[in-house]
Amino acid sequence: MSAYLTGWHKENGHHANLTILTPGVGSYAGTADAIYQNLRYLKKQNADTVLVLAGDHVYKMDYRKMIDFHHKMKADATVGVVRVPIEETHRFGTVELDGEGKITEFKEKSSMARGNLASMGIYVFNKDLLARRLSEDAAKAGSLHDFGYNILPRMIKNDRVFAYEFKGYWHDIGTVDAYYEANMELLTPRPRFSLDSDWPVPGNSSVLTTGGPDQAGSVVNSIVSPGCIIEGRVENSILSPGVYVAPQALVRNSVVMTDTSIGFHSIVDGCIADEKVNIGRFCYIGFGAALQSGNTAITVLGEGVTVPDRTAIGRNCNVRPGIGADAFDTRIISSGTALEYSPQTIKDITGIPTNID
Repeated sequence: MSAYLTGWHKENGHHANLTILTPGVGSYAGTADAIYQNLRYLKKQNADTVLVLAGDHVYKMDYRKMIDFHHKMKADATVGVVRVPIEETHRFGTVELDGEGKITEFKEKSSMARGNLASMGIYVFNKDLLARRLSEDAAKAGSLHDFGYNILPRMIKNDRVFAYEFKGYWHDIGTVDAYYEANMELLTPRPRFSLDSDWPVPGNSSVLTTGGPDQAGSVVNSIVSPGCIIEGRVENSILSPGVYVAPQALVRNSVVMTDTSIGFHSIVDGCIADEKVNIGRFCYIGFGAALQSGNTAITVLGEGVTVPDRTAIGRNCNVRPGIGADAFDTRIISSGTALEYSPQTIKDITGIPTNID
């Protein structure tokens, strides 16, 4: 998916316009192809500089400083970079620089990285040159049409490509564990990233608030959004707007998204529940060994999943979006299971023929 965000004015409150651009043909073949297929939109913009952003990171950044750096260096392209632990470099594109800050080498997700300056997936380009390089890449047979694998390595050989080192908060959330960890960090006494800020967060709901509403239930060390109904107990969790926690239900160490419902006497522990998930009565989501550092074993329930009454789902399970209650043919889903659709039903791939009715 590609999108344009325009009209942000921090000094005068905020006004934003987000336009979603769909692929012209099929689906996007890569990150660069997502921009290439929308060049007609790009060329209509009355600007000579393009800011390209990744969608799987959380950070707080004033882009104007990076754009000013780009212009100061007379760069053709500028890559935002951060320092990461050397053992994590295989997950990112890494760069090497000369004394001026110009990038001399870009390696995408290499197991042999020689430094720990990692690409943030944030780029500034001169618009006309970007359009030309994207068109050249589109014509190359066998290209992955990806900024990290194709566009940037070729530009480094031919153009002025610089690194802009960012030293503020930035967290990659491109994996389940990373997404979970970034959320859980918000619950620590002094999180590196705070939701209480003078920077506006656009959206349809008001800012998240710590604590819980004045209801029959209880909330401990959690962030609960407006519109939630808590009749059970919530511990060390983050709840998006419209979540319902029924009487005697327990939500613990979890991230629960908009309009999800947790039924009577159910337990949700160490789970990420996407939007509009419906968990029935007497369910246990996330049973098994306790979470351990470095092996969070998070269970993920996809958007719109309905878990039938009296179902137990272990840790490190992945239930695909849209799976309904009538698709379960076992009520105990063992840890490490991925639930997929089959023509008639969904089966626990471990084949354990047990239930807890």
